Amino acid sequence: QVQLVEAGGGLVQAGGSLRLSCAASGRTFSNYAMAWFRQAPGKEREFVASVSSSGGYTYYADSIEGRFTISRDNAKNTMYLQLNGLKAEDTAVYYCARRKVSGAVLPSRREYDYAYWGQGTQVTVSS
Repeated sequence: QVQLVEAGGGLVQAGGSLRLSCAASGRTFSNYAMAWFRQAPGKEREFVASVSSSGGYTYYADSIEGRFTISRDNAKNTMYLQLNGLKAEDTAVYYCARRKVSGAVLPSRREYDYAYWGQGTQVTVSS
């Protein structure tokens, strides 16, 4: 069974930065594309960014506007999301997720394409 554990959330002022991490169990981490989603209070969960299995390809939601950077370290079984220039509207629970299908896949923002999810980490941005 795959387990994903997020960390790094917290309270930060607008304009500040945070670095989220997602640690994965198992020996197949490097075979799967990964992604970050977020869910703000009263809203549906939305796609934030994804990274290919090798880390060479990344894909972002338009709303991120170049402020966030997704990356991964396959040697450490860990994925990251660097959040810069945070805004109040970035306040949400951030989730990491692993794709259902291994290998080279097209980027996807659909929750349906992800098989495993972490428990989430809260990011709160004060204005």
